[in-house]
Amino acid sequence: MRSRAIVVGAICGAAVVTGGWFVQRGLVGSENSYAGVRLFDQVRQHIVENYVDEVSDSALYQLAVTGLLEELHDPNSVYLSSERLAKLNERTAGLYVGIGVRFDARDGWLTVIAAHRGSPAERAGLTTGDRILEIDGVSTQGMTPDEATRALRGKPGTTAKLVIQRGVDGHHVKLSVARREVHIQAVSRIAILDGDVGYVDVNVFGDSTAVELARTVDSLREKRVRGLIMDLRRNPGGLLQQGVEVADLFLDEGQRIVDVRGRDPESSAVYKDQLPQRWDGMPVVVLVDDGTASAAEIVAGALQDHDRAIIVGRTTFGKGSAQSLFPLTGGGALKLTTARWYTPAGRAIGRPFGTQLPGEGELPLESAPPRESREQFRTDGGRILFGGGGITPDLIVGDTLLPPAELALGRALGSAVSTFRDAITDYALELRGSGAVRSRDFVVTPAMRDALRERLLARGVDVPRDVYDGAAPLVDRLLAQDVVRFTFDPEASVHRSLSWDRALQTGVGLLRGINTPAELLERASSGTAVIARARQVALEGLRLDEASAAAAASSRATVSKGGLAPITNGGHATGNAVTMPR
Repeated sequence: MRSRAIVVGAICGAAVVTGGWFVQRGLVGSENSYAGVRLFDQVRQHIVENYVDEVSDSALYQLAVTGLLEELHDPNSVYLSSERLAKLNERTAGLYVGIGVRFDARDGWLTVIAAHRGSPAERAGLTTGDRILEIDGVSTQGMTPDEATRALRGKPGTTAKLVIQRGVDGHHVKLSVARREVHIQAVSRIAILDGDVGYVDVNVFGDSTAVELARTVDSLREKRVRGLIMDLRRNPGGLLQQGVEVADLFLDEGQRIVDVRGRDPESSAVYKDQLPQRWDGMPVVVLVDDGTASAAEIVAGALQDHDRAIIVGRTTFGKGSAQSLFPLTGGGALKLTTARWYTPAGRAIGRPFGTQLPGEGELPLESAPPRESREQFRTDGGRILFGGGGITPDLIVGDTLLPPAELALGRALGSAVSTFRDAITDYALELRGSGAVRSRDFVVTPAMRDALRERLLARGVDVPRDVYDGAAPLVDRLLAQDVVRFTFDPEASVHRSLSWDRALQTGVGLLRGINTPAELLERASSGTAVIARARQVALEGLRLDEASAAAAASSRATVSKGGLAPITNGGHATGNAVTMPR
């Protein structure tokens, strides 16, 4: 069956370019099949010979394949060219050949966001905030991210010759960086919050996610972490098997993780936990949002169904299907939906085909079916859950709309949003270079806000004063995030985000003083009022006066309420810094 599908998809399994006429499956076996092939060939021949513009056979077949897949109204079933297939394999494997640097376009130039740990870029000294001016003698001004990526990639052992602009004085540095295989880590941020609550940010489910997560949590447990917050927000998923293996870390042997059901028996399977819990008795909070999809939803659904974790945040994307890759002629592949998956309680959480990933800051609750129309299920402990429309959190934390002041700022900026971001980055780098910011808990002052607005005006963007001042909380947050990111280690952003990230605040508050999953479940089941209280508890931990903070720093002691526990590295305390296990 699979080989037949491949032949049909690659040779003549296509829709007529004008849309909607399907070549029936199978080249042999029925008169209708032959009729479908003849119909397609007749239309193709007329286009080749009589259409007003010349269209090659190869282009027609490509358009026909595209049309066929589009008519399935399934955004997850697509034809992958050899280049797109290579990118997919890179994302799932987490491996590529390059220098190992993340960057973004700012003011038309490439600005380094971070060098991957252990990468050639890190060893060469590339650091957050560096501006890449040239790659192998070619100016990067105006380069798109894709163009820059291609320029930085290459064969192992070749050298990328870079010109870097560094520091507030803008001096240039020449670097030669040898390209080699780089591994992108699935666990991107790690911290200890509130003294004994571990935090891990899992950003993708590649081929080593479970191993990385296990190693990371083991390291946090060695620091006597009592509870865990696993952040799956903006995690698009990845390999189903990795979702299963991550869930296996938290569940008991024999517990069901996910059912995969397809039309082809080979596409169907029941996945169960194979090993005892790795961290038995550790309470867990999982953060999700509308960008949590696929394998990330498998983990959230399995832990929720078995009452193993409390899910906090916003309703997930709802990608309840699994895809298979079929190699095709020419080095490409067909990525085709071959099955749907169901949580241990039997929930199908997929949204209708055609649902698009919502934009940043939006909560797509309206696109999910209302609760009263959704089928009900129960967890192992009897709690009610709902099928369809994504994984519904145990505690929904998030607004359906942006605040009016933030919407007003967005309207005032219009197409100049990227200029706004450029100005923020430019000013953040200036603050780092001047040494004006010495604490990750610094307060954005009105003077800083005014200085940022002056930079906007200098770039030709004039936001009305009342609109700009009305959106001060958002402006402060965006500026503080960039300053902390560029001035301190990347993990410092976790601590900083506690001041505004309500889902993270809720997670920290829920876990405070909790020692078992049963205690966590009881606290979360006490009603929605726990959200406000949990946030308050987390924020109280951040309210340290300067004297207390100075005393904590000088004594290298743990901040007693909130803050971050000092993690030692090689016997040397690091104060309140968030340090990733090495």
